[in-house]
Amino acid sequence: MGAEKEYKQEPAKEIDYVQVTKSRAFKKLMHDRKKFIVPLTIFFLIFYFLLPVLTSYTTFLNTPVIGDISWVWLFALAQFIMTWVLCTIYVKKAAVFDKQADEIIREMEEGGEKR
Repeated sequence: MGAEKEYKQEPAKEIDYVQVTKSRAFKKLMHDRKKFIVPLTIFFLIFYFLLPVLTSYTTFLNTPVIGDISWVWLFALAQFIMTWVLCTIYVKKAAVFDKQADEIIREMEEGGEKR
């Protein structure tokens, strides 16, 4: 048969996840994530539910803006745009969170939190 190379994989160092959750870096990561996600979620939910609430209880969105196009059409279109924009923002911010998480893992593999 062919020449097969044998690859030896170094065993991964055991990570103490309790220590990870107590580290300053992990707490900062969780704080940063919460500070980012909570306001974005609140904005999304308010913007999303505003359309059915306004169309059910007011007639403002029935007002024409451009010809036969009313505010309700623009608001509905804005919801699609808002979803794509928030998704893009989240993906970019998640990359930053991933880097923070990778750094935490690397620090723990090297023997714990840097002081």
